Amino acid sequence: MLVKEIMTPGVDAVRPDATLQEAARRMRDTNVGSLPVSEAGKLLGMITDRDICCRAVAEGRDTARTTVQEVMSRELTSCFSDDDIAEAAQLMERKHIRRLAVLNRDHTMAGFLSVDDLAHHSHQLAGYVLDAARAKHRETRAQWYYSGG
Repeated sequence: MLVKEIMTPGVDAVRPDATLQEAARRMRDTNVGSLPVSEAGKLLGMITDRDICCRAVAEGRDTARTTVQEVMSRELTSCFSDDDIAEAAQLMERKHIRRLAVLNRDHTMAGFLSVDDLAHHSHQLAGYVLDAARAKHRETRAQWYYSGG
């Protein structure tokens, strides 16, 4: 089965020059925790509610003036819409991530593949991805705790 058969298509995106306040409002209004950052159909990065909180608010930045491109995550893991879902799930497991950007072969944004999308098709694949993500989260928290965080 191909990624395009189970992914969430047509994901709302935000421009890199949008303010964090605009991005946060869009996340709130669409009930999501992240938005792809794109311009002219090309994926540039991802902005998450965690990026806004930890890279902007915690640092005292003005969310009405700080732009998305200043705090977005630029390193993204992606797959293609015509990739096999088992391969995409293995990539998610290896990278310890719960959602994967899905691109068309021309590198334009096609949608996202999430753990929820996987779970609707295969509880087993979703379980592997979640187990890996949880293990990475526990490891990171333990490192923070023992370093005197």
